[in-house]
Amino acid sequence: MSSDLPALVPIPVPATAVPIGITDPVVKARTELKAALAAIEVKANVPRRVSRTIDDNVEAARAFSRSNPALAGAAVIAAAVTVGGIVWGLVRLYTR
Repeated sequence: MSSDLPALVPIPVPATAVPIGITDPVVKARTELKAALAAIEVKANVPRRVSRTIDDNVEAARAFSRSNPALAGAAVIAAAVTVGGIVWGLVRLYTR
């Protein structure tokens, strides 16, 4: 007959967290250090964070262009006109 108690299922712990229940102080210190270093790497890795943000924005732009192709085209034209106007204005100010 099996026990009525539920089986203990290990809960996945993120790399930046320390699991509960560690009793050995040396193991706990090592685990805390490992988690702290992982957290520093996550926060300090700016190129990876920028890359993820750019990927998210590109995916959002693609989804928008799939759902509203006419508005996406108008947005591209408006952006091109804006950039062209800014460049034209800067060149005009420079040449005067």
